Amino acid sequence: MEQKDSGLLPFLPLRDVVVFPYMIVPLFVGRENSIKSIEKAMSSDRLLLLVTQKNPRVEEPKSADIYEVGTVAEILQMLKLPDGTYKILVEGLYRVQITEFNMSAEILTAVVNKVEQDQGSGTIQISALMRNVINQFETYIRLNKKVPLEIMMVINNTEDAGRLADIVTAHLLVNVKKKQEILEACDPAERLEKLAVILNNEIEILNVEKRIRNRVRQQLDKVQKEYYLREQLKAIRKELGEDEETGEEVEELRKKAKKISMPNEVKERFEEELKKMSRMQPGSAEHAVSRNYVDWMLCLPWKKSTKDTDDLNKSIKILEQDHYGLKKVKERIVEFLAVRQLTRKLKGPILCLVGPPGVGKTSLGKSIARSLNRNFVRFSLGGIRDEAEIRGHRRTYIGALPGKIIQLLKQAGSRNPVILLDEIDKTSSDFRGDPSSALLEVLDPEQNSSFNDNYLSLPFDLSNVMFITTANVTNTIPAPLYDRMEVIRIPGYTEMEKINIAKKYLVPKQLKTHGLSRAKCRFEPDALTGIVRNYTREAGVRSLERSIQAVCRKIARNVVSGKSLKFPIIVKGKDLKEYLGPVKYLDDKSHTRDEIGTVNGLAWTEVGGVLLPIEVLIYEGKGRLQLTGQLGDVMKESAHAALSFVRTISGQWKIRKEFFEKHDIHVHVPEGAIPKDGPSAGIAMAVALSSAVSRKKVRHEIGMTGEITLRGRVLAIGGVKEKLLAAYQAHLLEVILPLENQKDMDEIPAQIRSKMKFHFVKTIDEVLQLSLR
Repeated sequence: MEQKDSGLLPFLPLRDVVVFPYMIVPLFVGRENSIKSIEKAMSSDRLLLLVTQKNPRVEEPKSADIYEVGTVAEILQMLKLPDGTYKILVEGLYRVQITEFNMSAEILTAVVNKVEQDQGSGTIQISALMRNVINQFETYIRLNKKVPLEIMMVINNTEDAGRLADIVTAHLLVNVKKKQEILEACDPAERLEKLAVILNNEIEILNVEKRIRNRVRQQLDKVQKEYYLREQLKAIRKELGEDEETGEEVEELRKKAKKISMPNEVKERFEEELKKMSRMQPGSAEHAVSRNYVDWMLCLPWKKSTKDTDDLNKSIKILEQDHYGLKKVKERIVEFLAVRQLTRKLKGPILCLVGPPGVGKTSLGKSIARSLNRNFVRFSLGGIRDEAEIRGHRRTYIGALPGKIIQLLKQAGSRNPVILLDEIDKTSSDFRGDPSSALLEVLDPEQNSSFNDNYLSLPFDLSNVMFITTANVTNTIPAPLYDRMEVIRIPGYTEMEKINIAKKYLVPKQLKTHGLSRAKCRFEPDALTGIVRNYTREAGVRSLERSIQAVCRKIARNVVSGKSLKFPIIVKGKDLKEYLGPVKYLDDKSHTRDEIGTVNGLAWTEVGGVLLPIEVLIYEGKGRLQLTGQLGDVMKESAHAALSFVRTISGQWKIRKEFFEKHDIHVHVPEGAIPKDGPSAGIAMAVALSSAVSRKKVRHEIGMTGEITLRGRVLAIGGVKEKLLAAYQAHLLEVILPLENQKDMDEIPAQIRSKMKFHFVKTIDEVLQLSLR
């Protein structure tokens, strides 16, 4: 094989095409330099060098953009088109090696050397390669219908190995780079080997494409068959006078289901229901029931969930922004987030927030959801009597619906929301069932992973839901339900806490709500203190917020009415009477002096701690004990136990035995319109009775709470923080508490501990020594 000098030839850069020797192809030429090259060739011997560009997008190629091996071709025909371009028909003659490009002149030229090659036949290797390529190309043609079968006649009659390789490559549907590799392979054996590799790869690709086409065709045949059958079914229904919309409705529902991720069990039930629907009359009641059921299956978040936040500091910041204090609750939420980050599989906790009204239990649920980056939904259980409200009704009932739990999940749009079950202590039961029993499965982390609603009759995973319940008291919550919840008690606020809450949260909120900016209105500290002390008496801050609302409303009215006002309007303590009217709550004046038979008891109610004055009067009678003030059974029993104990110790005051037989004792607890109950007033009643019997005065600055036994022991009580808050607000200086309640002092605010003195006692004797003068 040798290279022979062929001289200088005009050349034509080609895009996306490689021309081989003996190949006749039409070409369209539009570039100005290329047209001049054609005209130059036509004016001489019609020979033109055809060489391929490396990058077809280059408009003005340089020598580096063009391959160095091309084909010398003869122009057989030339036609000038109306748009100024040319169409030429060329025939490839032989390969050339380009030694030099001349790109600077108007006409593109190149110095080339002709590549002379052997005929490439006669040896066993060449014959084997040729036979292999022919067989492969025959297989290629059978798989690729775009190549005409007639080309095989030409190939079978070709004895030259190099020419065979060129013809086969010219008819392959491969990229320019692979064809150029064949063109540059001067040795026929090398050319055939490279071609065999290319043919093998193409045959594999075509086989894969064939398998894919067959698979698609089978699927299409199945779809076409279903379509044909459905069309027949439509025609039959039309003849029967049935509505055609049912089939379309079923198909529409099926399309919606494909876009939703469902568990396999739900998918199977869904398909069963669709098959039933397709056989129903559209106007029938059964069709409406079935359609409603399918709609519920489609709208539930079976596998859709929100991602919990991983930023603990951000969650803490959100909780601090929304609520003042409540340290225990905030710590529990942050702990849940921390463990969730470590395990990624922690089940949702079930918290029960217990506290008086207005302390922020419900709003805390919203803040928890926001800090977790979860959706929030709320449901009030107050007054719920029907178990079906929780579990749903069976589909056999008219107007049946899923229970509230499933409805809340649909409302939330995710399977891991925060669900707040409000007022769980106010559920009740009747002949329709017990809702609290239905909640046992919902609020049990070991069972709620497969919660079964009566309407759906399908298991729904509630283990990722974070349930938060709220209650004012726990004694009305059934024991099995109470056992499933993690109880967090939220006590009432101190006076200072209320003032801080008003300053940081309530005042800014109400100013914004009433269209008042800080530049227009400002509350002085003495005004907030006055509202808390004289216009509200509660454990929470609801009345406090309402009072601030009333002040803001009056200021807004003055602003709008056009009165000449000086901004900012400063609300001071002395202005409260103008905005809120006369003072509602005055300090109890009855505690300013010591009295006989009058004791300051302390009690806990649903709205927080209260001062519970107890009065005893003894007069001549027949030994009866009269109890007034709407006392409950437990409180009446405490009074009897206290009297029995006082009678046993009356000898130390030199009281005769017949005294109790000839005198009646009247125990009264003021504010008779309010029901009262509980054992914690036991020691207060014992002191009041002892004072009345012994005629010794009781210290007015001391309060007390504790249960009494017949033996005179003082037992522990609950609600210590709330009771001490009430004592603090009533300006009591000392409080007597059971010794067992000393452990509860850690929860008492430092402000109260610093201003009050606490006595912890074991027996009633100690109480009498501390309280009687």
